[in-house]
Amino acid sequence: MKIYIAALALLAANAFAADSAPQAQAQAPAHRYIIERTFPAGALDHLDDAAKAKVNANNSSVGVRWIKSFANSDKTKTYCVYEGPNEAAIRKAAQLNALPVDRVMEVPVDLDPGVSANKK
Repeated sequence: MKIYIAALALLAANAFAADSAPQAQAQAPAHRYIIERTFPAGALDHLDDAAKAKVNANNSSVGVRWIKSFANSDKTKTYCVYEGPNEAAIRKAAQLNALPVDRVMEVPVDLDPGVSANKK
């Protein structure tokens, strides 16, 4: 009987502890952006893994994630896909990385050529 009471007390204590534990704060949903940048000729020629790692670390410090970039043939224009909490964070990440910003556009809608527009 003593074991049963002790086990019941332990279960009750754990149940109350779980109820009083602080809840993890929900993260704000990320917004997606396209960033247009103009670079001097040759500026992107030395973009190596170390430089990318530094960009990613700086981005992370303000809650921003670099998804992918596209460049024109002479590598003077890029169009970069980023996720972040807001446009201010996107611009702050660019500032931390000393990257130019010509334009920032939020792009919340996906248009997929392989999926009907009526399907979700």
